Amino acid sequence: MLQSLQQDHQNIAKLLKVLEQKLAHIRNEKAVKYKLIAHIISYMQEYADRYHHPKEDLIYDYYVKYRVVEDDLSNQLKKQHENLMAMTDELSDILDIILLDAVVPLDQFSDKLEAFINAQWEHLNYEEDVVFPALKRHLTADDWRAIEQSWQHGNYEDPLFGHRVHEQYKALSERIKLSQPQEEE
Repeated sequence: MLQSLQQDHQNIAKLLKVLEQKLAHIRNEKAVKYKLIAHIISYMQEYADRYHHPKEDLIYDYYVKYRVVEDDLSNQLKKQHENLMAMTDELSDILDIILLDAVVPLDQFSDKLEAFINAQWEHLNYEEDVVFPALKRHLTADDWRAIEQSWQHGNYEDPLFGHRVHEQYKALSERIKLSQPQEEE
């Protein structure tokens, strides 16, 4: 389970790098495909907010319940997840307006996008640097089995990074492939 969460983090990091590039273009007043940004935000709503974060919450709740740890850990992560979900929803709403050709001040949008990117990086780094190492140290194989048995969502396939890319994410998938360093042969 932890490996799948870490893989999700690597995938989210790829998306954040694309968003950083788009933010730089917006700030430099270059043309940007807002639909691509909207697809990233949609993915974050569809996958991260509805599948990835609930899985993390389940693990953290178990960890706090069965290990002697500060409640602060679980509370902080839940607050971060709630904050990220609210930020994602807000960006989605703004992008809907932009895609309808309504006027939205670019500095307002770029500030919200930058805050979203920074909050996502902060969250990923906190989990990777603090939370995941604690889970690895303290949870046993039996703990992981109990957590997996209580997971109610099954093996939901990632709509962007899974075996089959959903139609709405195909252009985004190609964009991500193009931005990855090519391996030398």
